[in-house]
Amino acid sequence: MNSRRNFIKKSAVVGAGISLAPNLSFGYASAKNEKLKLAFLGVGLRGTNHLNNAIHRGDVEITAICDIDPSRIDIANKKITEAGRKKPQVFGKDEHDYLNMLELEEIDAVIISTPWLWHTRMAVDSMKAGKYTGLEVSAAQTIEECWDLVNTSEETGSHLMILENVNYRRDVLAVLNMVKQNVFGELLHFRCGYQHDLRHVKFNNGKQPYGGGVEFGEKGLSEAKWRTQHSVLRNGDVYPTHGVGPIAAMCDINRGNRFVSITSHATKARGLHRYIVNEGGADHPNAKVNFKLGDVITSTVETANGETIIITHDTNSPRPYSLGFRVQGVNGLWEVDGSRIYVEGKSKPHKWDDAQEWLKKYDHPIWKKYGETATGAGHGGMDYFVMKAFVESALDNVAPPMDAYDAAAWSAITPLSEASIENNGQPQDFPDFTRGRWIARKPYDWMKEEYRR
Repeated sequence: MNSRRNFIKKSAVVGAGISLAPNLSFGYASAKNEKLKLAFLGVGLRGTNHLNNAIHRGDVEITAICDIDPSRIDIANKKITEAGRKKPQVFGKDEHDYLNMLELEEIDAVIISTPWLWHTRMAVDSMKAGKYTGLEVSAAQTIEECWDLVNTSEETGSHLMILENVNYRRDVLAVLNMVKQNVFGELLHFRCGYQHDLRHVKFNNGKQPYGGGVEFGEKGLSEAKWRTQHSVLRNGDVYPTHGVGPIAAMCDINRGNRFVSITSHATKARGLHRYIVNEGGADHPNAKVNFKLGDVITSTVETANGETIIITHDTNSPRPYSLGFRVQGVNGLWEVDGSRIYVEGKSKPHKWDDAQEWLKKYDHPIWKKYGETATGAGHGGMDYFVMKAFVESALDNVAPPMDAYDAAAWSAITPLSEASIENNGQPQDFPDFTRGRWIARKPYDWMKEEYRR
């Protein structure tokens, strides 16, 4: 296997370059390129979804794919060739073969969709290789990894985009439009989270080849191979970005505002054990597993500008899906559950409005323009927009809408919530990943219709 000997040679060491001049170009892609030469690192279920969206873009050439599961390589190659595309180079002979892929000069950008524990190391290696890097959520598991993402992006000048698709959800962007137009007035408080019954995902992805469908780890299928182990060993908000990413955009985190501190608490852990007993029986070996992750994790974040954010993680209980959004300002608020809005002076006193008319009125320009095209792209169309943002930012090699500082700040919720819970809810301070630059950084223009300059 080739070593990383060429990585330093390929990297442009520019100190804090991207934070000071985010539109400078240091990588292989440029606005003159007609097509982005894109590689996929991980083509499991999520990676294949990204691949499907890339295949349908005329400005993308898929040059390489990497996965250690031969069956996933076969699925990806079939999709590529059936779309009339040239078969890409294939990597995946072992867990580190991706390093050989990253040495290919015929790659401009890489999308990483692998298990969580590989995210940071692969993103760091990709940036060191000079690739424009797209990283699935969550981006990092420890504070050290958060700093690794920021430091590598600054030192190499390579851009990193965290691929948080919920930032592009239609109702979320409509509410963001309302925030930017000051409908709710000065912002005060937010609620969000990840409330999604994933018990069937954590145990064999809903299938039952091992008698009861409650296996994970080596006997598990798909995400059950790796995701469930986090619930065995960790007690914190292990998946915060679907909720906090959209809220961070609304209150300009890292761009005139920042997260300051967090306190977290956890309930007892009962849901996964109960699921095993109900589905596999009390005598099943996994009924003896002691799960550490509390069924409901509640965190409260304070910002520099005086807002509070309550974040909930709840994936081990029977419940309908909800990200639990609430956006509240001095003039009114939006709540996603119930789809309701109240705006002082516009709504009837003490009466909720059905949010649909408001959301229609403030529909985001990109949804008005591309909503029909986005149909069928995955997750209600928002996957189309996250791919669009990534590809077009990479073609121009400019800072993406959600960058390395965002990846670090949002992902830091995981280790900080763990530390707070471990210390009986003691407040934990967020590192300032921008090193003070958040004060002068300008908010990203989320309301523009196009990403290309």
